[in-house]
Amino acid sequence: MMSKVKPIRKLLAANRSEIAIRIFRAANELGLRTVAIYSQEDRLALHRFKADEAYQVGSGKGPVEAYLDIAGLVALAKGKEVDAIHPGYGFLSENPELARACEKAGITFIGPAANLLELLGDKTAARRLATSAGVPVLPGTERPVKSAAEARQIAQEVGYPVIVKA
Repeated sequence: MMSKVKPIRKLLAANRSEIAIRIFRAANELGLRTVAIYSQEDRLALHRFKADEAYQVGSGKGPVEAYLDIAGLVALAKGKEVDAIHPGYGFLSENPELARACEKAGITFIGPAANLLELLGDKTAARRLATSAGVPVLPGTERPVKSAAEARQIAQEVGYPVIVKA
């Protein structure tokens, strides 16, 4: 059975600055209306003026917390008849709770399903899954590193250069 695809006419970028502007540019090329969100501190940021609509979020919250208020974002999206939310990079892009909240609200989440985000959002768990599936992975650690000394020890064991993921 195939699921029915809901058309997207209006897209909210749940991010800021250049990331949101890139999302708006792509959405405009597809003929979609765009919605920006901004914190009080970002009220003069360019992304606010590049969207068709812009709304302040997180009143009384810090600049980062304003963008991370999932319930507030979804409520705003519902109230403004947004069809889809694009998380951009960072912030909420790997948060299964946003994907789940969108699904519950009938809003399309532009990104992986919540169950995949849970499975692959944790880098060490994703590495274990890849290894168990026989996917080749670079040498590294199977668990989070707890200290700089431990990181140096692992780097000496696997060799340089190393990639550090926060």
